[in-house]
Amino acid sequence: MKRSFHILLIALLSTANGWAAPKNILLICVDDLRPELKSFGADYIVSPNIDALAASGRAFTRHYVNASSCGPSRYTLLTGRYGPDHNGALFERAGRMAEPDHSVPPSLPEWFRQNGYTTVSVGKVSHHPGGLGGRNWADENQVEMPGAWDRHIMPSAEWKHPRGAMHGLAHGKIRKKASEHPVYEAVEGPNEIYPDGPIALEGIEQINALSKSGEPFFLAVGLIRPHLPFGAPKRFLDLYDAVELPPIPHPEKPAALSTWHRSAEFRQYQRWGKDPNKDPAFADALRRHYAACVSYVDAHVGLLIEALEANKLRENTVIVLWGDHGFHLGEHAIWGKHSLYEESLLAPLIIATPGMPKPGYKAHGIVETTDIFPTLCELSGLEVPAFAHGRSLLPFLSTPETVGEPAIGYLQNRGKTIRTDRYRLILHDDGAVELYDHFSDPEEQINRATDKPKLVERLKAELLTTLNKP
Repeated sequence: MKRSFHILLIALLSTANGWAAPKNILLICVDDLRPELKSFGADYIVSPNIDALAASGRAFTRHYVNASSCGPSRYTLLTGRYGPDHNGALFERAGRMAEPDHSVPPSLPEWFRQNGYTTVSVGKVSHHPGGLGGRNWADENQVEMPGAWDRHIMPSAEWKHPRGAMHGLAHGKIRKKASEHPVYEAVEGPNEIYPDGPIALEGIEQINALSKSGEPFFLAVGLIRPHLPFGAPKRFLDLYDAVELPPIPHPEKPAALSTWHRSAEFRQYQRWGKDPNKDPAFADALRRHYAACVSYVDAHVGLLIEALEANKLRENTVIVLWGDHGFHLGEHAIWGKHSLYEESLLAPLIIATPGMPKPGYKAHGIVETTDIFPTLCELSGLEVPAFAHGRSLLPFLSTPETVGEPAIGYLQNRGKTIRTDRYRLILHDDGAVELYDHFSDPEEQINRATDKPKLVERLKAELLTTLNKP
C-alpha cells in the first residue's frame, strides 16, 4: 500500500510539473571528466552530443562529487551514501555484505532491481571496469557490487582483460611498465582502436536487447576516457589544430598549506623528460590531447542516444550523464585529481527526462553526487529509501533557479571539505584548516581561516555532522 501511494504521489507531482514518470534509466559515467564541455562554458571544446543532451535536459553547473578519486566517488553514486575515502570502498562494502546481519543497504542498481528493473552495467561503472577484482580484474568470485546487476559486462576486446583496457592505447597496447607507456597518443583509425569504442558498441547492443524485452531497465555505461593516458583516434585531435586554448588559470604551486600533490599518477607515464609546469608547449599538447579525449567520449554519448532513439526509447527514458570527479590541467601546478581544490571536485552532471519544464535552462545551485539516487527513484515512481543521504533534484528539474545545499567531499589520508555558496572549508586530518571565500577569491589562493574563526567552527560542525549520518 505504501509503495502504491508513493508511486501515485510521484505521478501526480510529475504531471503537475509537466512530465510523466518515465520507465527506463540510462546512466552514462565518464572517467576524469571535468566541466570541459561547450555547454558548461568551454567554448573551444567540440562536444555537440553532450551539448544537445544539455539542451534537452538540465545541466548542473555546480555539481560536486563527494570524493576526488574514482573508487570512493563511484561508491557515493552507486550507494547514495557518504562512504569510505579509498579506491577499495566498493570491495570493502561487498565484504561487509557477507556478514551474518546483512546490514548493508542495497545499492542504487540493486534497489531498482528489487523493484522489477533489469539492471545492466557495461564498462567502467564501479571502480574496476566490469566490476570484478582479482588478477587482471577478471575474477567472477570477487564482485564489487553483489546483487546489483543482472549483467555486468566489460568488453576488453584486444586489450585481453579489464585491467588492460583501463589504461590501454591503440590496437590492444596494454600498460606493462608505466614509464614506457606514453602519456598521450593519437593514432589514425575508427573508434574501436581505443577501449571506449568496444564499450559503446556493447552499450548499443544492450539497448537493442533491452528494448525487445518490454521490461523497465536500468542501464549504466561507463566510458574510460578522458582518464590517463590521453589516447583517442587522431581525427579528434585534429579538431583542435587551429584552436587557441585559453591560458591556464592560477598555474603556480601553492606556497601555503594545501592539498597540493606532485601529480604522481600523471608523472608515472612516459613524458619524454618533459615537465608541463616548466614547458608551455608540452602543457599545451597535454591539454589538446585531453580535449581530443573529451570529443571522443562525446561521439560515444551520441551513439548511445542514437540507439535509444532508433529503438523508440528516448521518450520513455531518463538519461543521466555524470563525471566521476574533476581534473587539474595545470591549475595550482597539478596534473590530475586527488586534491580538495575546486578543480578536483567540480564535475559535469546532466539529467534529461521526457517532458521536463524549461529544457536547456541550467541549474546553478550546489548539488552533489549523493543526490542522484533519490532523484532517480522519484523520477521512476519508486520509494526513496531512508538510508539514502542525498536530496532529490526534482525541484531543480521543475525550477532550475532552485537554491542548492552545501556539498561534502573527502580525500584519503588528507582531509574533508564542505562547499557552500560562498565558502570552501578544508579540514585536514591533522586538524589544520583552509577557508576560501569564493566571492573574493574564486581561485582558492588566500586562506581566511584565521580571519573567521566562528565561521570555521560552524562549517566544521556541519561537515562532521553530515559525514556521520547513519
